[in-house]
Amino acid sequence: MLLTISTTHSPATDLGYLLHKHPDKFQSVDLSIGKAHIFYPESAPEKATVALLLDIDPIDMVRGSRNMVGKGFALGQYVNDRPYVASSFMSVAIAKAFSTAMNGKCNARPELVSVKMPLEAKIAVLPTPSGGETLIRKLFEPLGYEVKLQRHALDDQFTEWGESKYYTVVLRHTLTLQALLAHLYVLIPALDNDKHYFVSQGEIDKLLEKGKGWLENHPEKEQITRRYLINVGALTQEALARLNELNTEKVVEEVPEEIKQKKQTLHQQRLTQVLEQLKETKAKSVIDLGCGEGKLLRMLLKEKQFEKITGMDVSFGELIRAKNKLYWDEMAPKQKERIQLFQGALTYRDQRLEGYEAAALVEVIEHLDESRLQALERVVFEFARPKNVIMTTPNAEYNVKYETMEAGHMRHTDHRFEWTREEFETWATELAERNHYKVTFLPVGPEDADVGAPSQMGIFTL
Repeated sequence: MLLTISTTHSPATDLGYLLHKHPDKFQSVDLSIGKAHIFYPESAPEKATVALLLDIDPIDMVRGSRNMVGKGFALGQYVNDRPYVASSFMSVAIAKAFSTAMNGKCNARPELVSVKMPLEAKIAVLPTPSGGETLIRKLFEPLGYEVKLQRHALDDQFTEWGESKYYTVVLRHTLTLQALLAHLYVLIPALDNDKHYFVSQGEIDKLLEKGKGWLENHPEKEQITRRYLINVGALTQEALARLNELNTEKVVEEVPEEIKQKKQTLHQQRLTQVLEQLKETKAKSVIDLGCGEGKLLRMLLKEKQFEKITGMDVSFGELIRAKNKLYWDEMAPKQKERIQLFQGALTYRDQRLEGYEAAALVEVIEHLDESRLQALERVVFEFARPKNVIMTTPNAEYNVKYETMEAGHMRHTDHRFEWTREEFETWATELAERNHYKVTFLPVGPEDADVGAPSQMGIFTL
């Protein structure tokens, strides 16, 4: 399974800077089913070519139960085309081997990221079990690619068997390397029916992230979305709805910053404010207690300040969702060294919580019975004892602003309580005094003169 990318950009050796891969070094990255090898068949000022070669272990592929169930005969698990064709395995390898380029980063030569250069991608071999040449052209040509195809016979010795579903594909275009990699990441698995991964909610986020700026306007966006998500109806409908939202949100003129802030959801405003407070602490290690599906973790990963990031949640299902949304299997090794996830409860002492400079509890305490808050207080403030704790919780006074909310009800069925500003500040102040912290308070979200903001924040410091 081989992908090559060539350029005649002057100097062509800029390709090495963009990919963060030195032309003189043979490099390998570990995959869940083998290895991906990166090397340069040619590297000169006139032309440079990088090759990505996948070395897949078919036995390991079966042991991992990665959708290799076999089709049509008993040994189908072991005898198949997966080790030899560009499929979803290739997308994972692209994301892992070329993560820096895919994320639009180039520390040595940052100006190169936005440079459009003549690029040629050669994929050998690409399976198209349904659609063939027509489908390949429908997916790539609207993006501006010149497409050259070579279809392979089933067997050169038995020409009467006809042609196969396999093509060697050459794509030529002048565009940024980041754009080319995003197109390949999405469209290669869209052409193939077999995916090695379980398609879940996290795949929608991957599709929208890598498809940003081009998929929403692609004439075949429905077919690409459906095929990428292997025809799972509910996921496809959600993905298309979100793509349509991207189109409606586009405006010709730049949107003023104050309007952008209003359009942010309350939860996004809350996470942004928590992140800013964590950055102000200058902490290098941070733990998100009750991390849920990992939205704050994804924001923390983008900040170089945080060298050690941990997410803890009581729900194993939420941790699985967090892994999916973090693209755990595709994460670059250096990124993965910065982050860990584990299951735990805030009502039991846990040595894994100790040693962090900062901790975040974002809308967590209200999910506990008030009688169990004392256990949380001891676990976090007495035993774990981070230097900084950023905590948010709903402001019960603001509930009257929600017209559809019945009087006396809480915002979420899982909330055990919701405090007024006075109740939260009284509890937090006493907690801080007992454990020798200082605490300050901030509103979160749009503030009303009478009832305050929708959420409230306590910032505890030693």
